[in-house]
Amino acid sequence: MTRLGTIIATPEGPSVNNFSFVISAGQIVKRGQFVSVDTEDGRAIATVSNIFKTNRYFESAGSVNEQNKTSQLYSAFPVKEWEYTIAEAHISGAYDAKQNLIRPSFPPSPGSEVKSVESEILSKFLGLDMKRGINLGQVQQHELDAKFNMTRMIQKHLAILAISGSGKSYTTTVLIEELVNRGLKDGRIAILVIDNHGEYENLKDDPALKDKITIIDANEVKVGCKHMTGRAFAALLPRMSGVQVRDLNRIIQTVRKEDGNFDLTDLIESIKVDETMGKKTAEALISWLSELEYMKVFAGDDYPAIEDFMQQGKVVILNLKDILRLDKKQFIVDFISKRMFELRRRNAIPPYLEIIEEAHNFCPEGAKSENALSRKIIETLAREGRKFYANICLISQRPVQLSTTALSQCNTQIIMRVTNPYDLDHIKKSAEAISSGTLDMISSLKVGEAIVIGEAANHPVFIKVRERKTKESHGTKLEDYAILWEAKNENSKLADGNEFL
Repeated sequence: MTRLGTIIATPEGPSVNNFSFVISAGQIVKRGQFVSVDTEDGRAIATVSNIFKTNRYFESAGSVNEQNKTSQLYSAFPVKEWEYTIAEAHISGAYDAKQNLIRPSFPPSPGSEVKSVESEILSKFLGLDMKRGINLGQVQQHELDAKFNMTRMIQKHLAILAISGSGKSYTTTVLIEELVNRGLKDGRIAILVIDNHGEYENLKDDPALKDKITIIDANEVKVGCKHMTGRAFAALLPRMSGVQVRDLNRIIQTVRKEDGNFDLTDLIESIKVDETMGKKTAEALISWLSELEYMKVFAGDDYPAIEDFMQQGKVVILNLKDILRLDKKQFIVDFISKRMFELRRRNAIPPYLEIIEEAHNFCPEGAKSENALSRKIIETLAREGRKFYANICLISQRPVQLSTTALSQCNTQIIMRVTNPYDLDHIKKSAEAISSGTLDMISSLKVGEAIVIGEAANHPVFIKVRERKTKESHGTKLEDYAILWEAKNENSKLADGNEFL
């Protein structure tokens, strides 16, 4: 253990929660670093929350004013020797004489030595799983792998929150790599990625993963009408009345008896020849069902059979990038999520993790039900999924727009840089372990840095996400893309002109 500094007395402490210490000359202490100090309880572990410098020479306005008048006064006093660095630390817990982790009941004493924490002790303190854990990177300011137990991180659901460009998708890719490369004896799960913008397509190009990745084009997904009810159609067509829902249910049941597999055209034709339905109801239903045909998602049977792809240690990527209609995206996610949960409840598919990118688009807070078609199933998974090993990972750059019901059930949160005050406030309300000091640090995180809080770690821990093993798909810079687009446009005009000549 290295001696890092000495605790000082301040008006606020030391207390059972916080203390300040002067950093010893030649020692480097950084914000977010874990330190230790002996107390009457035992050995307390604390996190450095802030660091600042002080110099009593510059505490006097008169001294500073005189120094501005003449540089000789500055050289006449040992000003530099009066400067020292103070660190503020928050106590998270302590080990008693029997090495039991306890809540401190006695503060450290002024004059006590502050020391570094050995990796073995820190790993135990944080609750890391060094044997079979998911390695997301390194604990910041320490040479210690950030390996989190899979059950603790995933089974009670996970959220990855950050502003755009701070490394959410990169971190998610690292998570996928870790899950896919787990050994048979480590416990493997199936993975479904709801890929809103095609950010994970390049995983298929990696030689080590190509046999473990299946990409499904969402435009090819078909929902068998045999699975639909009048109420299910009403979710897509909120203008439907109770009478219309009842009549549509009757038509569906009739067609289902005649033909197990049927599509919208069959329903429309059946409505046209139905003699008991009112004319206005029939016209309205035909109009609305014809409107749904433009979604091009309904067919006689389901495609693909998702149970054929969900295998342990493998990834299914549902690529939604070519679909522009949000309601169609939500409907597809709703259908597949319901189907998977149903299969999991019947033990027909292995335990799985459903990763939902841009989760605020699929499970929005406060939106009407017709504008949030997939919200109900996502909230159901958040509440009940863990009982059936059906787990979710919600990824969002706007936590304040994400369903509070779903987010509050994500017992582990990986939070990267967030600057919007409304989002920060929303995060603080959903994660009790976050202090105001930690919240300040979140807004200043660099790309690739994160704090892991909740079930996965005994205490909030800042990490540096490791480098991904798969090849990264680098986007084109705005300037370069603008040049390429303009050149392409000019060449197109020249070609059109030559053709005209």
